[in-house]
Amino acid sequence: MDFAADHFSLFGLPAAFRIDPLLLDRRYIELQTQVHPDRFASAGEGARRLSQQWATRVNEAYQTLRKPLPRARYLLQLARHDVGSENNSAMPADFLVEQMEWREAVAEARATGDHHELERLHHRLQRELAAREEEIAALLDERRDLEQAADHVRRLMFQEKLLSEIDDAIAAGEE
Repeated sequence: MDFAADHFSLFGLPAAFRIDPLLLDRRYIELQTQVHPDRFASAGEGARRLSQQWATRVNEAYQTLRKPLPRARYLLQLARHDVGSENNSAMPADFLVEQMEWREAVAEARATGDHHELERLHHRLQRELAAREEEIAALLDERRDLEQAADHVRRLMFQEKLLSEIDDAIAAGEE
């Protein structure tokens, strides 16, 4: 194994947004079986330290590839294209208005304790996230339009944060 290899190469996968999650999981288990520190418990200090470094490297790569948002960000990073999330907060007005409407709906459902409305919002947003991920897949894997992909990644970041807030509101209502 090569420490300089990118995450996709480490797992023997093509560098693409659309990946086979079952294959990723299988490769993760195979790699962890090879490098897990328990296998090197009786080995010398150098081998134990190296196995720990490899296990950490494999875990980091797996965590990046298994979820769509970090995978998309990583693909843009590999292509040396900055997502611009820190210095490019400009979003189209229609998207911002939509986000405000979402937040108002969540706040109202939360204030009134309308658990069913929160669940409905959660499912609706999940469908929108799936559609956004399909757009990102097409932009990265087929069109190689990195600028548009970065724009959709920034939007996905907003939407995932909102989904997390809805989940928190649902959990708070269940307590």
